[in-house]
Amino acid sequence: MLKRYLAQIILASSVLISMPSMAEQEAGPQLAYFTLEPDLTTNFHTSGKKLGYIQVRIDIMVANAADLPIVELHQPLIRDAVIELLGKQSEDTIKSLAGREDLRKTLVEQLHGILLPETGRTIIADLLFTKYLYQ
Repeated sequence: MLKRYLAQIILASSVLISMPSMAEQEAGPQLAYFTLEPDLTTNFHTSGKKLGYIQVRIDIMVANAADLPIVELHQPLIRDAVIELLGKQSEDTIKSLAGREDLRKTLVEQLHGILLPETGRTIIADLLFTKYLYQ
């Protein structure tokens, strides 16, 4: 009789021990961030004779942590796209909060368009400006 209860206890404990690992598998991929380093600095169009400068630090959110090496591999392509887009912006767009948000959304769409042919799928979930300085 003792063997019967002992077998049930061992079975129950093995099921309880395996439960957390099954929950992690069901949770699916987790978000991860990739920081473009060093910060990106470029100039933008101003209304006067002076050049305007903008410096940004960008964190790229990917839907799956396994995609971080892909983002790192394509970092030069991403940096080029960001610098090109920032350089085309007007002073009003750079300095306004609404312009900055529109710029962020445009940048996400542009990166989707650039990386889709390279990777065959959309890997960027979102993009964050973690540093945004202009002069």
